[in-house]
Amino acid sequence: MVEKSPDAFRNISEVSSLLNVPAHVLRFWETRFSQIKPVKRSGGRRYYRPEDITLLTRIRDLLYAEGYTIKGAQQVLKSGAAEAPQTPVSPPGGEGADDAAQVDAAQAHAQVHAVQAPADGDVAAAMALLKEAAHRLDRLAQSV
Repeated sequence: MVEKSPDAFRNISEVSSLLNVPAHVLRFWETRFSQIKPVKRSGGRRYYRPEDITLLTRIRDLLYAEGYTIKGAQQVLKSGAAEAPQTPVSPPGGEGADDAAQVDAAQAHAQVHAVQAPADGDVAAAMALLKEAAHRLDRLAQSV
């Protein structure tokens, strides 16, 4: 396979592999985040610019790593805080461990309760949210 320039456009399967996110989730995010605007060619093929990939990476991190709901991630992006790093949380057992556990528990709790019936039948996206919430709860249980 030929190595592409960092400025090259990438198709949905390349972005999917790069971000480790299924292609159908990327298409779903396009319906929820108006900032994502890939170039569409004949036949509806999507081509993502480097700035699209940067935005998708931030959305993935907000949803999967930081535990935001889609609505919460939308608000973060609209507020212009998309590039602002989240305040670091102390690791379990360190100074502020109780606060860290409370933050983790609150995020996991919010994530579980934010899962609603998918509007367009995207059960995989709902399952991904539930798995992430379960993972957070497991980490929380191990740290306590």
